[in-house]
Amino acid sequence: MLGEYRIEGRRAAEIAASVEHGIDAGHLRPGAHLPPQRELAARLGVNANTVAAAYRALRERGVIETAGRRGSRVRPRPATAPRDELRVEAPPGARDLASGDPDPSLLPPLGPALAEAAARAGRSPVLYGAPSVGADLARAARARFDADGAPAGPVAVTSGALDAIERLLAVHLRPGDAVAVEDPGWAALLDLVPALGLRPLPVGLDEEGPLPEEAERALASGARALLLTSRAQNPTGAAVTAARAAGLRALLARRPGTLLIEDDHGEGIVARPPHLVAGTTRHWAVVRSTAKAYGPDLRLAVLAGDPLTVDRLLGRQRLGPGWVSHLLQDTVAALWRAGAVDPAAVGRAYGARRDALLRALAARGVSAHGHSGLNVWVPVPDETGALARLLQAGWAAAPGARFRLASPPGLRLTVSTLAPEEAGPLAEAVAAALRPPPPGRRY
Repeated sequence: MLGEYRIEGRRAAEIAASVEHGIDAGHLRPGAHLPPQRELAARLGVNANTVAAAYRALRERGVIETAGRRGSRVRPRPATAPRDELRVEAPPGARDLASGDPDPSLLPPLGPALAEAAARAGRSPVLYGAPSVGADLARAARARFDADGAPAGPVAVTSGALDAIERLLAVHLRPGDAVAVEDPGWAALLDLVPALGLRPLPVGLDEEGPLPEEAERALASGARALLLTSRAQNPTGAAVTAARAAGLRALLARRPGTLLIEDDHGEGIVARPPHLVAGTTRHWAVVRSTAKAYGPDLRLAVLAGDPLTVDRLLGRQRLGPGWVSHLLQDTVAALWRAGAVDPAAVGRAYGARRDALLRALAARGVSAHGHSGLNVWVPVPDETGALARLLQAGWAAAPGARFRLASPPGLRLTVSTLAPEEAGPLAEAVAAALRPPPPGRRY
């Protein structure tokens, strides 16, 4: 089970530290099974509750996972190894299509809104004890949620979408709980779930969003939460349709205890309206980040949710950072008032770039997906070989391994800055990268 490595310690903290040392030193490999708690307690001469406490601490830190009677094992992918490390660095002269960033030329200027926020802070500085959410931003955010059919509920502000999702999961779930996630899906989220000590259960999707039968399978397997992307899904570009939303609502109506989290980071960059699923379950949240439409450095997301969920989130937030800077909140409110981003125009710009590449790929017999947002997903038989051949041709793509749990291999191409004249050469390079290399040639 453990080879030659012997776990040591008399106290829970010492036992946990011994396990972590074994992992750090390479003696306990990912997937290695740990001894049953009673067996280890007998060998160490300690109470079984001591070993149970050590294992519990390791689960809560995302070091190990427990699967019922199958026992505890070292996580196959340690939570401290982010998927962002699985990236291809574009060498000098290569075109970088791996970043996932928006087009800087489509981001609005922040100067006037920042100046307006600073002037307001000068007149009435925000001090301790002020509400967590500024009144202007709360009203504007709630109006935008109302316009898109989100259920009634209070509003909160977090430092980006991932911060919101982390807090939402933490206030409802406990280490060991399972979470249904899109596969392929957002790389950072796929790292966050195990880092919280939770178990990700994959849910397949097509261009209309998560497949209800896949979501049903995950929920039947014990998932207590379902995370889905409303539009501009990363990495596939899927967007939930009205029919798919209806199917997911029917599924969740039979499981009202499920925590539903909808990530709608596509607001502002997708012309089509969202088809939201929220409101079917008792606990839900719709999260909207400003990163793609207004700039990643704003580090702000707004969310609407049921009263209990939002109250719990704000309570935990007060014990940490306290609140998101009102300077940032007022800046976003000013940008919204000024209509700084035209979603229809921005959506058309990104859509034209996506569609040009999809057409060029289809003309060369390459299947690809990109219904909305900034990315195109290309299924491939061999990620490593395709990435290497693309890089040799001068194009850097993101490896699909960053975004996958159990789904087949693929590559993600970010088209946000792709010029129209680049679509053909890129498609030709992708088609060539998917052809088997000549016999005897290695990459």
